[in-house]
Amino acid sequence: SAEQQEALRLYGRYLGLAFQLIDDLLDYQGDADTMGKNVGDDLAEGKPTLPLIYAIQHGAPEQAGLIKDAIRTGGLEQLEQIVEIVHDCGGLSYTVERAAEQTRLALDALAPVPASRYKDALHNLAEESLKRTH
Repeated sequence: SAEQQEALRLYGRYLGLAFQLIDDLLDYQGDADTMGKNVGDDLAEGKPTLPLIYAIQHGAPEQAGLIKDAIRTGGLEQLEQIVEIVHDCGGLSYTVERAAEQTRLALDALAPVPASRYKDALHNLAEESLKRTH
């Protein structure tokens, strides 16, 4: 039905956002062997991910300036310090909370979809995506 199509569209949207937020988080706390990419790759590419944005908004002005400069230049010279700032400012926990929120929205969106093993699989996929480490 149209209602079920919309439910699945919303599920995909919210799950995709949750997945991206976890990916952003892993850029500051994962390890290269597990993830297949290096910690700080997003920063090296100048991507302003949610953990960085949160740290800019909640850190001291000099911390925010350091992060902004690193985003502009794509430099990793201060990576260790930036990871510490992101952690200390609560950027990682904030990102986890937002990812959990998006996962809940994805699961709630499935309400119009009738019970089936396929709906169960979508439910499990959302929950496992939130737990991923790579």
